[in-house]
Amino acid sequence: MQKIDPKTQQHAPILRSACFRFYEELNDFLLQEQRKIMFQYEFTGNPSIKDTVEAIGVPHTEIDLILVGGESVGFDYQMQGGEYVSVYPEFESFNITPLVHLRAPPLRETKFVVDVNLGKLALKLRLLGFDTLYNKDFSDSEIVKRSLDEKRIILTRDKGVFKYRAVTHGYWVRSDDPKRQLREVVTRLQLENCFRPFTRCSNCNERLHPVDGKRLQGRVPDDVLVFSAGFMECRGCKKIYWQGSHYDRICKWIDKLKSIK
Repeated sequence: MQKIDPKTQQHAPILRSACFRFYEELNDFLLQEQRKIMFQYEFTGNPSIKDTVEAIGVPHTEIDLILVGGESVGFDYQMQGGEYVSVYPEFESFNITPLVHLRAPPLRETKFVVDVNLGKLALKLRLLGFDTLYNKDFSDSEIVKRSLDEKRIILTRDKGVFKYRAVTHGYWVRSDDPKRQLREVVTRLQLENCFRPFTRCSNCNERLHPVDGKRLQGRVPDDVLVFSAGFMECRGCKKIYWQGSHYDRICKWIDKLKSIK
């Protein structure tokens, strides 16, 4: 019979489990059979609760409160096994001031960096006046770096971006339709009173400034110079904007966005 050297014998990792319940919009990240119920999740070792909820599929940027056995805990809580865990998104009306908030406080200025899948959303946010970085060549690491260096909120359709521990402000856009995406972001981040339309270039994101129509000879059609007023020029790409036939339609669209509940 072959003898096993205890020094080299490999021990199987100990399998532990805990019961989890996720609330409200956090269920969007779960498998269908895990939604809106208490379910059991198995793990090995003693991972942090942050790593555990992200392994289940929920980004840490979406979470505002975690209760373990009814007690509020931070992301650094080490799982032991046998816990009953309740995970909540941001509260809108319930006062949880005495508990441990896990979401970072709102940024002083609302600025965005968006991923490659949200180019049309970026254009619409710029039209509303929001400083919005977009480049189809941005990697996940570049998006995270811009977010941290420039204090920008990450908007993404790729949940993998939120696996970076350093990320503090981000939102996973649920819809794949650009119009619905904008309504979703405006509602979720409560941007209705923050619009500054027609102040930023939808092409390159730089600010617009007024320009005298007399200086635009040869840069815009002659009939536009005669019948239009209120010209704006981009400080970056030098694109010219004016109140054309589409202006009233855009204003009505913006008014409708402001009334979203």
